Amino acid sequence: MDADTDADPSFFEPASSSPYTKSPWSSHLTPSPAPSADDASFLPNVLMGSLVREEGHIYSLAASGDLLYTGSDSKNIRVWKSHKEFSGFKSNSGLVKSIVIGGGKIFTGHQDGKVRVWKVSSRDPSVHKRVGTLPTLSDYIKCSMKPSNYLDGRRRRNLWIKHFDAISSLSLSEDSLFLYSASWDKTFKVWRVSDSKCLESIEAHDDAVNTLISSVNGLVFTGSADGSVKVWRRELQGKGTKHFFSQTLLKQECAVTALAVNEGAKFVYCGSSDGVVNFWEREKSLSHGGNLKGHKLAILCLATAGRLLLSGSADMGICVWQRTVAEHSCLSVLTGHTGPVKCLAVERDNEAGEGEQRRWIVYSGSLDKSVKMWRVSEQSPSAIVQSSPQYSPVTSPTAGLLVNAPSFVVREQ
Repeated sequence: MDADTDADPSFFEPASSSPYTKSPWSSHLTPSPAPSADDASFLPNVLMGSLVREEGHIYSLAASGDLLYTGSDSKNIRVWKSHKEFSGFKSNSGLVKSIVIGGGKIFTGHQDGKVRVWKVSSRDPSVHKRVGTLPTLSDYIKCSMKPSNYLDGRRRRNLWIKHFDAISSLSLSEDSLFLYSASWDKTFKVWRVSDSKCLESIEAHDDAVNTLISSVNGLVFTGSADGSVKVWRRELQGKGTKHFFSQTLLKQECAVTALAVNEGAKFVYCGSSDGVVNFWEREKSLSHGGNLKGHKLAILCLATAGRLLLSGSADMGICVWQRTVAEHSCLSVLTGHTGPVKCLAVERDNEAGEGEQRRWIVYSGSLDKSVKMWRVSEQSPSAIVQSSPQYSPVTSPTAGLLVNAPSFVVREQ
């Protein structure tokens, strides 16, 4: 098992050095007075700023309270607080493909097929310590003693408790008792959070499992490169679990790349490599509700916020969809990234005034090595509403940027 280093100190440029002027995203903008708070109130969906570490492509995000965790292919997990770099910790495992937070722990999924578990130090909240790796060393050794625990892999025999390809997705059960890990090895595994024990390994698909989401009532949804979305049902058996295949929601030629469920789990959304979002309604026995066409290239990530759905794509845009009783409509397209949008995270905007439509802070991570912060409202932005939900990529690297939105830049020393 690997030995990761402890948290490493991070450097943040002071505000006095005007990080905005050093941002690569502001080099093409002409200076103009920053919009006032009153002006901003008329722009429900706006760019608030960018976090730029310039050390790797951003592959994963997780928001918790006032903290934002970012994972990249640089082996570092960075922690941001109030738009400033707060701390960071490093794993000698390569690309960080997924981050989830729950039960006082941070779980990170990696290219090497392992899940690492971290906790915040009780003495110093800026220090994160690795408290475990899944599978644990003791379980790995114990399992390896029994020949029947080995499965035939592509190149060698592997223990069933260990992923033998990259982890693509992590998800916690609603009660945070179980952690799910999906992998390119065509399986997903179930871990008991309390003791880090692997309870099950399910051969789920005929190709890589790209995405997994745990939902209410023990339902689990998986999406794969084989073009299918499957539903699984969890049953508790003693101290363990047993997952049963329930149904296939979708079977198509193009790969399934992202899944999301809305608040209350009434709608299930699926993004695919053809740029289409399909959705199903749980209260109608998971009947197909329709599809949303707003992207020209593959959808790479999905996130929900109240009545909103956000879809990030390889076309560098983020579509903001609003759900009404009758339909979904595209409110706006957030542009400004200069690379594919790989991941999204959402937090409630607690600064929204009384009587206002619900507002959200959306974080988008991209292969352009930046994280952008957006304020998004459930109110229809009449000033920037799209006349058609079809999205055409914009070639300008600064298209859609709010002029003088700050970029918080941190450079390697």
